[in-house]
Amino acid sequence: MEEIKAQTGSPTSRHKKNLLFVLVLSGTYMIAEVIGGLVTQSLALMADAAHMLTDVVGLFLAFIAIKIGERKADASKTFGYYRTEILAAVINAVVLLGISVYVLYEAYQRFQNPPAVQSKTMLIVAGIGLVVNIIGMMILRKDSEGSLNMKGAYFEVLSDMLTSIGVMIAGVIMLTTGWYYADPIISAAIGLLIFPRTWRLLKEAVNVLLEGTPKDVDIHQLRQSLEEVPGVKDVHDLHVWSLTSSVNAMSAHIVRNNRTAQNPLLKTLTEVTTANFKISHTTFQIEEEGYEEQEMHL
Repeated sequence: MEEIKAQTGSPTSRHKKNLLFVLVLSGTYMIAEVIGGLVTQSLALMADAAHMLTDVVGLFLAFIAIKIGERKADASKTFGYYRTEILAAVINAVVLLGISVYVLYEAYQRFQNPPAVQSKTMLIVAGIGLVVNIIGMMILRKDSEGSLNMKGAYFEVLSDMLTSIGVMIAGVIMLTTGWYYADPIISAAIGLLIFPRTWRLLKEAVNVLLEGTPKDVDIHQLRQSLEEVPGVKDVHDLHVWSLTSSVNAMSAHIVRNNRTAQNPLLKTLTEVTTANFKISHTTFQIEEEGYEEQEMHL
Protein backbone atom coordinates (compact mmCIF):
# COMPACT_ATOMS: atom_id res chain seq x y z
CA MET A 1 0.00 0.00 0.00
CA GLU A 2 1.30 3.43 -0.90
CA GLU A 3 -0.06 6.84 -0.01
CA ILE A 4 1.07 10.31 -0.99
CA LYS A 5 0.89 12.61 2.03
CA ALA A 6 -1.21 15.74 1.96
CA GLN A 7 0.57 18.99 1.38
CA THR A 8 0.66 21.65 4.04
CA GLY A 9 -1.89 24.36 3.40
CA SER A 10 -4.53 24.42 0.71
CA PRO A 11 -3.86 25.39 -2.92
CA THR A 12 -5.89 28.56 -2.38
CA SER A 13 -3.60 29.84 0.38
CA ARG A 14 -1.61 31.85 -2.15
CA HIS A 15 -4.76 33.85 -2.98
CA LYS A 16 -5.51 35.13 0.52
CA LYS A 17 -3.73 38.49 0.11
CA ASN A 18 -5.83 39.34 -2.95
CA LEU A 19 -8.93 38.16 -1.13
CA LEU A 20 -8.15 40.32 1.91
CA PHE A 21 -7.63 43.40 -0.27
CA VAL A 22 -10.99 42.93 -2.02
CA LEU A 23 -12.64 42.30 1.36
CA VAL A 24 -11.38 45.63 2.77
CA LEU A 25 -12.31 47.47 -0.43
CA SER A 26 -15.82 46.03 -0.49
CA GLY A 27 -16.37 46.56 3.22
CA THR A 28 -15.42 50.21 3.02
CA TYR A 29 -17.77 50.88 0.14
CA MET A 30 -20.58 48.85 1.70
CA ILE A 31 -20.96 51.39 4.50
CA ALA A 32 -21.35 54.25 2.02
CA GLU A 33 -23.76 52.26 -0.13
CA VAL A 34 -26.07 51.33 2.75
CA ILE A 35 -26.33 55.02 3.67
CA GLY A 36 -26.98 55.90 0.03
CA GLY A 37 -29.71 53.28 -0.26
CA LEU A 38 -31.52 54.59 2.81
CA VAL A 39 -31.30 58.20 1.67
CA THR A 40 -32.51 57.62 -1.92
CA GLN A 41 -35.21 55.05 -1.00
CA SER A 42 -34.26 53.01 -4.07
CA LEU A 43 -34.96 49.25 -3.99
CA ALA A 44 -32.40 48.67 -6.73
CA LEU A 45 -29.77 50.48 -4.69
CA MET A 46 -30.83 48.67 -1.53
CA ALA A 47 -30.55 45.41 -3.46
CA ASP A 48 -27.02 46.45 -4.42
CA ALA A 49 -26.30 47.31 -0.78
CA ALA A 50 -27.69 43.95 0.34
CA HIS A 51 -25.53 42.14 -2.19
CA MET A 52 -22.54 44.13 -1.06
CA LEU A 53 -23.27 43.07 2.51
CA THR A 54 -23.44 39.41 1.50
CA ASP A 55 -20.33 40.03 -0.60
CA VAL A 56 -18.42 41.22 2.45
CA VAL A 57 -19.70 38.33 4.57
CA GLY A 58 -18.92 35.85 1.78
CA LEU A 59 -15.41 37.21 1.26
CA PHE A 60 -14.82 37.09 5.01
CA LEU A 61 -15.99 33.46 5.14
CA ALA A 62 -13.75 32.59 2.20
CA PHE A 63 -10.77 34.21 3.92
CA ILE A 64 -11.44 32.46 7.24
CA ALA A 65 -11.87 29.16 5.38
CA ILE A 66 -8.44 29.58 3.80
CA LYS A 67 -6.87 30.34 7.19
CA ILE A 68 -8.51 27.27 8.74
CA GLY A 69 -7.55 25.17 5.71
CA GLU A 70 -3.89 26.01 6.34
CA ARG A 71 -3.96 24.15 9.65
CA LYS A 72 -1.97 20.93 9.62
CA ALA A 73 -3.64 17.53 9.73
CA ASP A 74 -3.95 15.99 13.19
CA ALA A 75 -5.29 12.83 14.82
CA SER A 76 -8.89 14.03 14.63
CA LYS A 77 -8.65 15.49 11.09
CA THR A 78 -6.27 13.18 9.26
CA PHE A 79 -6.92 14.87 5.91
CA GLY A 80 -6.56 18.33 7.42
CA TYR A 81 -9.12 21.11 7.22
CA TYR A 82 -9.46 21.46 3.46
CA ARG A 83 -13.23 21.01 3.49
CA THR A 84 -13.81 24.30 5.34
CA GLU A 85 -13.29 26.03 1.98
CA ILE A 86 -16.07 23.96 0.42
CA LEU A 87 -18.38 24.75 3.34
CA ALA A 88 -17.68 28.44 2.76
CA ALA A 89 -18.59 28.04 -0.92
CA VAL A 90 -21.89 26.35 0.04
CA ILE A 91 -22.73 29.12 2.51
CA ASN A 92 -21.94 31.79 -0.09
CA ALA A 93 -24.18 30.11 -2.66
CA VAL A 94 -27.08 29.66 -0.23
CA VAL A 95 -26.86 33.28 0.94
CA LEU A 96 -26.80 34.56 -2.64
CA LEU A 97 -29.84 32.47 -3.55
CA GLY A 98 -31.65 33.72 -0.45
CA ILE A 99 -30.88 37.36 -1.25
CA SER A 100 -32.08 36.86 -4.83
CA VAL A 101 -35.41 35.49 -3.60
CA TYR A 102 -35.77 38.43 -1.20
CA VAL A 103 -35.06 40.96 -3.94
CA LEU A 104 -37.67 39.32 -6.18
CA TYR A 105 -40.21 39.53 -3.36
CA GLU A 106 -39.42 43.19 -2.67
CA ALA A 107 -39.61 43.96 -6.39
CA TYR A 108 -43.09 42.45 -6.52
CA GLN A 109 -44.18 44.56 -3.55
CA ARG A 110 -42.79 47.77 -5.01
CA PHE A 111 -44.15 47.09 -8.49
CA GLN A 112 -47.61 47.43 -7.03
CA ASN A 113 -46.82 50.89 -5.66
CA PRO A 114 -43.44 52.24 -6.81
CA PRO A 115 -42.15 55.09 -4.60
CA ALA A 116 -40.35 58.17 -5.87
CA VAL A 117 -36.61 57.65 -6.04
CA GLN A 118 -33.74 60.14 -5.85
CA SER A 119 -32.39 58.99 -9.19
CA LYS A 120 -29.35 61.28 -9.43
CA THR A 121 -27.91 60.33 -6.04
CA MET A 122 -28.72 56.69 -6.71
CA LEU A 123 -26.82 56.86 -10.03
CA ILE A 124 -23.72 58.37 -8.43
CA VAL A 125 -23.61 55.79 -5.63
CA ALA A 126 -24.12 52.91 -8.06
CA GLY A 127 -21.37 54.26 -10.35
CA ILE A 128 -18.86 54.23 -7.51
CA GLY A 129 -19.99 50.71 -6.62
CA LEU A 130 -19.45 49.56 -10.20
CA VAL A 131 -15.85 50.77 -10.14
CA VAL A 132 -15.22 49.00 -6.81
CA ASN A 133 -16.71 45.76 -8.11
CA ILE A 134 -14.75 45.86 -11.37
CA ILE A 135 -11.52 46.24 -9.41
CA GLY A 136 -12.50 43.28 -7.19
CA MET A 137 -13.37 41.12 -10.20
CA MET A 138 -10.07 41.87 -11.92
CA ILE A 139 -8.21 40.80 -8.78
CA LEU A 140 -10.19 37.60 -8.13
CA ARG A 141 -10.93 36.39 -11.66
CA LYS A 142 -7.75 34.38 -12.18
CA ASP A 143 -7.81 33.07 -8.60
CA SER A 144 -11.34 31.69 -9.11
CA GLU A 145 -10.29 29.24 -11.82
CA GLY A 146 -8.81 26.63 -9.48
CA SER A 147 -10.90 26.89 -6.31
CA LEU A 148 -14.59 26.61 -5.49
CA ASN A 149 -14.00 28.81 -2.46
CA MET A 150 -12.44 31.55 -4.59
CA LYS A 151 -15.10 31.00 -7.26
CA GLY A 152 -17.73 31.64 -4.61
CA ALA A 153 -15.97 34.88 -3.64
CA TYR A 154 -15.68 35.86 -7.31
CA PHE A 155 -19.39 35.23 -7.88
CA GLU A 156 -20.17 37.43 -4.89
CA VAL A 157 -18.33 40.31 -6.53
CA LEU A 158 -19.75 39.47 -9.97
CA SER A 159 -23.30 39.57 -8.64
CA ASP A 160 -22.59 42.97 -7.09
CA MET A 161 -21.23 44.25 -10.40
CA LEU A 162 -24.39 43.11 -12.22
CA THR A 163 -26.47 44.79 -9.54
CA SER A 164 -24.53 48.05 -9.90
CA ILE A 165 -25.05 48.01 -13.66
CA GLY A 166 -28.75 47.35 -13.16
CA VAL A 167 -29.03 50.19 -10.65
CA MET A 168 -27.35 52.58 -13.06
CA ILE A 169 -29.69 51.57 -15.89
CA ALA A 170 -32.69 52.08 -13.61
CA GLY A 171 -31.27 55.43 -12.47
CA VAL A 172 -30.85 56.69 -16.04
CA ILE A 173 -34.39 55.63 -16.97
CA MET A 174 -35.95 57.28 -13.92
CA LEU A 175 -33.82 60.40 -14.25
CA THR A 176 -34.76 60.94 -17.90
CA THR A 177 -38.38 59.71 -17.94
CA GLY A 178 -39.60 59.71 -14.34
CA TRP A 179 -40.81 56.13 -14.85
CA TYR A 180 -40.26 54.66 -11.35
CA TYR A 181 -41.37 51.17 -12.37
CA ALA A 182 -37.83 50.78 -13.72
CA ASP A 183 -36.56 50.36 -10.15
CA PRO A 184 -38.43 47.13 -9.24
CA ILE A 185 -38.19 45.75 -12.80
CA ILE A 186 -34.40 46.10 -12.92
CA SER A 187 -34.17 44.68 -9.38
CA ALA A 188 -36.13 41.58 -10.42
CA ALA A 189 -33.92 41.12 -13.49
CA ILE A 190 -30.81 41.28 -11.29
CA GLY A 191 -32.24 38.64 -8.96
CA LEU A 192 -32.95 36.32 -11.88
CA LEU A 193 -29.49 36.81 -13.43
CA ILE A 194 -27.72 35.69 -10.27
CA PHE A 195 -29.53 32.36 -10.01
CA PRO A 196 -27.87 30.19 -12.73
CA ARG A 197 -24.20 30.77 -11.81
CA THR A 198 -24.93 30.49 -8.09
CA TRP A 199 -26.87 27.27 -8.59
CA ARG A 200 -23.94 25.72 -10.52
CA LEU A 201 -21.55 26.75 -7.75
CA LEU A 202 -23.81 25.15 -5.14
CA LYS A 203 -24.01 21.90 -7.15
CA GLU A 204 -20.23 21.72 -7.49
CA ALA A 205 -19.67 22.35 -3.79
CA VAL A 206 -22.30 19.81 -2.72
CA ASN A 207 -20.73 17.25 -5.07
CA VAL A 208 -17.45 17.66 -3.17
CA LEU A 209 -19.19 17.26 0.19
CA LEU A 210 -20.91 14.09 -1.10
CA GLU A 211 -17.49 12.82 -2.24
CA GLY A 212 -18.67 12.64 -5.83
CA THR A 213 -16.23 12.02 -8.65
CA PRO A 214 -14.46 15.30 -9.55
CA LYS A 215 -15.58 16.69 -12.90
CA ASP A 216 -11.96 16.94 -14.08
CA VAL A 217 -11.30 13.21 -13.59
CA ASP A 218 -12.59 10.58 -16.04
CA ILE A 219 -12.98 7.59 -13.71
CA HIS A 220 -13.60 5.14 -16.58
CA GLN A 221 -10.40 6.18 -18.32
CA LEU A 222 -8.57 5.96 -14.98
CA ARG A 223 -9.81 2.40 -14.48
CA GLN A 224 -8.72 1.45 -18.00
CA SER A 225 -5.25 2.96 -17.47
CA LEU A 226 -4.78 1.00 -14.23
CA GLU A 227 -5.95 -2.24 -15.83
CA GLU A 228 -3.43 -1.77 -18.65
CA VAL A 229 -0.46 -1.67 -16.23
CA PRO A 230 1.64 -4.85 -16.70
CA GLY A 231 1.01 -7.31 -13.89
CA VAL A 232 -2.50 -6.05 -13.04
CA LYS A 233 -5.20 -8.73 -13.29
CA ASP A 234 -8.15 -6.68 -12.07
CA VAL A 235 -9.13 -3.35 -10.51
CA HIS A 236 -12.06 -3.00 -8.10
CA ASP A 237 -13.35 -0.74 -5.31
CA LEU A 238 -12.09 2.26 -7.25
CA HIS A 239 -12.97 5.59 -5.63
CA VAL A 240 -12.07 9.14 -6.62
CA TRP A 241 -13.10 12.20 -4.61
CA SER A 242 -12.00 15.76 -3.80
CA LEU A 243 -10.66 16.97 -0.47
CA THR A 244 -11.11 20.52 -1.75
CA SER A 245 -10.75 22.30 -5.08
CA SER A 246 -7.73 21.01 -7.07
CA VAL A 247 -6.90 18.40 -4.41
CA ASN A 248 -8.22 15.04 -5.65
CA ALA A 249 -7.69 11.69 -3.97
CA MET A 250 -8.27 8.11 -5.02
CA SER A 251 -8.14 4.58 -3.64
CA ALA A 252 -8.35 1.23 -5.39
CA HIS A 253 -7.92 -2.50 -4.83
CA ILE A 254 -5.46 -3.97 -7.33
CA VAL A 255 -5.36 -7.71 -8.04
CA ARG A 256 -1.85 -8.52 -9.25
CA ASN A 257 -0.39 -11.43 -11.07
CA ASN A 258 1.35 -13.60 -8.45
CA ARG A 259 4.58 -13.39 -10.45
CA THR A 260 4.64 -9.57 -10.35
CA ALA A 261 6.78 -7.85 -7.73
CA GLN A 262 4.72 -5.57 -5.47
CA ASN A 263 7.00 -2.52 -5.05
CA PRO A 264 7.69 -1.90 -8.77
CA LEU A 265 3.96 -2.38 -9.43
CA LEU A 266 3.07 0.22 -6.79
CA LYS A 267 5.53 2.68 -8.29
CA THR A 268 4.09 2.24 -11.79
CA LEU A 269 0.50 2.56 -10.58
CA THR A 270 1.30 5.77 -8.72
CA GLU A 271 3.15 7.25 -11.70
CA VAL A 272 0.31 6.43 -14.10
CA THR A 273 -2.28 7.97 -11.78
CA THR A 274 -0.50 11.19 -10.80
CA ALA A 275 1.03 11.88 -14.23
CA ASN A 276 -2.07 11.36 -16.38
CA PHE A 277 -4.88 12.41 -14.05
CA LYS A 278 -5.44 15.35 -11.72
CA ILE A 279 -4.94 13.25 -8.60
CA SER A 280 -2.47 14.12 -5.85
CA HIS A 281 -3.31 11.50 -3.19
CA THR A 282 -3.23 7.80 -4.07
CA THR A 283 -3.87 4.69 -1.98
CA PHE A 284 -3.61 1.19 -3.45
CA GLN A 285 -4.44 -2.10 -1.77
CA ILE A 286 -2.53 -4.87 -3.53
CA GLU A 287 -4.24 -8.26 -3.58
CA GLU A 288 -2.95 -11.57 -4.92
CA GLU A 289 -4.96 -13.84 -7.17
CA GLY A 290 -7.42 -15.81 -5.09
CA TYR A 291 -7.62 -13.13 -2.40
CA GLU A 292 -9.98 -10.65 -4.06
CA GLU A 293 -12.22 -8.96 -1.52
CA GLN A 294 -15.86 -8.70 -2.47
CA GLU A 295 -16.47 -5.54 -4.46
CA MET A 296 -18.92 -3.27 -2.69
CA HIS A 297 -18.58 -0.18 -4.85
CA LEU A 298 -17.47 0.94 -8.33
